[in-house]
Amino acid sequence: MPRQISWVRWLPGLLTLRRYQASWLRHDIVAGIVLATMLVPVGIAYAEASGLPGIYGLYATIVPLLAYALFGPSRILVLGPDSSLAAVILGVVLPLSGGDPARAVALAGMMAVVSGTVCILAGAARLGFVTELLSKPIRYGYMNGIALTVLISQLPKLFGFSIEGHGPLRDLWEMAEAILGGKTNWTALAIGAGTLAVILLLKNSKRLPGVLIAVVGATAIVGALDLDARADVSVLGQLPQGLPGFAIPWITAADIIPVLIGGCAIALISFADTSVLSRAYAARLRTNVDPNQEMAGLGAANLAAGFFQGFPISSSASRTPVAEAAGARTQLTGVVGALVVALLLLAAPNLLRDLPNAALAAVVIASAIGLIEITDLVRIFRIQRWEFWLSIVCFVGVAVLGAIPGIGLAIAIAILEFLWDGWRPHSAVLGRPEGVDGYHDITRYPNARQIPGLVLFRWDAPLFFANAELFKERALEAVAQAPTPVRWLVVTAEPVTSVDVTAADVLVELDETLHAAGIELCFAELKDPVKDKLRRFGLFARIGEQRFFPTIGAAVSRYLESHHVDWVD
Repeated sequence: MPRQISWVRWLPGLLTLRRYQASWLRHDIVAGIVLATMLVPVGIAYAEASGLPGIYGLYATIVPLLAYALFGPSRILVLGPDSSLAAVILGVVLPLSGGDPARAVALAGMMAVVSGTVCILAGAARLGFVTELLSKPIRYGYMNGIALTVLISQLPKLFGFSIEGHGPLRDLWEMAEAILGGKTNWTALAIGAGTLAVILLLKNSKRLPGVLIAVVGATAIVGALDLDARADVSVLGQLPQGLPGFAIPWITAADIIPVLIGGCAIALISFADTSVLSRAYAARLRTNVDPNQEMAGLGAANLAAGFFQGFPISSSASRTPVAEAAGARTQLTGVVGALVVALLLLAAPNLLRDLPNAALAAVVIASAIGLIEITDLVRIFRIQRWEFWLSIVCFVGVAVLGAIPGIGLAIAIAILEFLWDGWRPHSAVLGRPEGVDGYHDITRYPNARQIPGLVLFRWDAPLFFANAELFKERALEAVAQAPTPVRWLVVTAEPVTSVDVTAADVLVELDETLHAAGIELCFAELKDPVKDKLRRFGLFARIGEQRFFPTIGAAVSRYLESHHVDWVD
């Protein structure tokens, strides 16, 4: 029985099916039909934004929804093509495909396979916490950069012309030249701008589906007035009839490195977004979601997309609320939505023939605007300006260098930020302030008294190779600046959560230096796991167990017992 439970744990959809209540069925079917009205235009729009033919957006909608319904832990999360991934996919596909749609599809499909594999391996290794290593300002920076990149890439379609994509800054320059050169199709611009206005005006409406109303209206106007022929308005055209089939996305050896980098970047972005959205809805529904299973479910959905003519997908912050508002109870909503889209491809592929590309661009632009975060960045600017400027550096990196290098820069900055906090941590000499219990930082309490001959030195970080020498320097500096000759240096080590071999060797050097000066090195409040490490390193025996104290008070009492000093507590 335990083995069976462990096996079924990786298939949450089966557990949901076992516990499915008949009263949920009507809600899930209605919500699935409503959801499908959003899935079709959005899927096509994000495929176009990713440099792929629109039909593949529907393929990347159908199969992942079915896979996530089986492997995903969230009750109502909706997965599919997403604007946050479009710039990354486009950044890989555009330069490598050479304008060949089949090659673009293969490249995007293999990126989905890479992303899915990374997510599944990370989920199996229980690495669901890794996205938490990216701080909020860094996430804001790269997402704002991606939003700007996506927005700029769609502006030419909105204005009714096309340009060669070379990156955000060059694209802006080419667009300005095209507009000044009179290439704007004013009819297409009016349709696109009108579509965008309707979407933004109805964005907060829970009863009116703004995207559906805007896209259907634009399609009806173009079809009724025959604007494709009369005003040269670019339209989607006839979709191929039929469902996606299994296909291995073959790429060349020269493509491997950029596809691997892009796939890994997508895995990071998609899981960061999915984990946040999943936790938010789990809290709302009062259920628990395992982040490792969420990573595995996302990976399974991406693998399915990659092998069934799709491209990388993520959770959707716009379609999930639609499913919730329509009454979704379980992932059967997504299954119904996928089946409705599949039925459209089988029975009515011509239905979207007159859908204008300017309207699709408006859908993507509206979504990109929704990615932009300004309000919280203003708050961060007020409370911690260096983190605000960190976010701006990430934003500029994505906007100037492109999505893939920009995300690489964001990850590098995140690692540097993490290392900097441990590399140059805070430290303090402690004294006894009047009228305050305990021992505190003398820079915060300048009138705090210090016990003659005793230095209480606190180190506010793990002790490891990058900061060990600094620890030694600051400890000796504290001894040198003491107001009286020092007999004991007590490291108040409660914040020290780890010690590595390099740091242990530096502790030996510090002990030898202090011993030569007639000073004893002691420790207080050292955690038991850290003590265990020091035992393995041989420091416990070298320094002496009697020099390790459970509390600062115990260390002070022992010092006062063994040394006659003028001190009244």
